[in-house]
Amino acid sequence: MTEILESTGQALLYGAVGLAVMAVGFIALDLVTPGKLFHVVWTDRNRGAAVLLGSQSLAVGLVIMEAIQASESEQGVGRGLLSTLLYGLAGVLVMTVVGIVIGLFTPGQMGAVVLDDREDRPHPAAWVQAGMYLGTAFMVGAALS
Repeated sequence: MTEILESTGQALLYGAVGLAVMAVGFIALDLVTPGKLFHVVWTDRNRGAAVLLGSQSLAVGLVIMEAIQASESEQGVGRGLLSTLLYGLAGVLVMTVVGIVIGLFTPGQMGAVVLDDREDRPHPAAWVQAGMYLGTAFMVGAALS
């Protein structure tokens, strides 16, 4: 029973670290898109922003999963949590930089183009950037394994 409780406590700690990394990912995405992301998605109901946020959340989740698996947990819970945090933040940084670099090579400001909903559909660039976030997550995940 002690082992089950210990594992449950560790899962909660890793979950807290994952939540922190996801929050940083949200803040990073908010910084590179026009307007306040929370308002744009939940109040304005912008589909492009929702596609972007959903894909980025999934991508960060994939990075966190790989970060936990690659963590230094065999050297203790504290070391495992710290390595997970650092690996996860590195993944968010790489995703953000890749998004900015891709934006430099696309016509117009990428964030503004992605949020351009017409005919109640997201701009195709929203799907491209969504794929970019997921592709980057797989790349970072492979680097961690």
